[in-house]
Amino acid sequence: MRPDIHPESRQVVFRDRSAGVAFLTRSTAHSTKTIEWEDGVVRPLVDVEISSASHPFHTGTSRVLDTAGRVERFERRYGRAASNRG
Repeated sequence: MRPDIHPESRQVVFRDRSAGVAFLTRSTAHSTKTIEWEDGVVRPLVDVEISSASHPFHTGTSRVLDTAGRVERFERRYGRAASNRG
């Protein structure tokens, strides 16, 4: 590996603003904000809008879309495609 080409990796706190959850991980992300973590050490803080704590896929609150109903409604409204007509 070539020296001095990789960004510095350090421990950073990511805070999910919508869920109110914070987690500590290693990252190269930069931030001017800081926070005192549970162990008393002040670390950089990166606020995120969504994470695994609030994302519908990970929390199990995702909605199932009724695509078949939408297609049928579209076909009733506008008819079937010209290539499908016999």
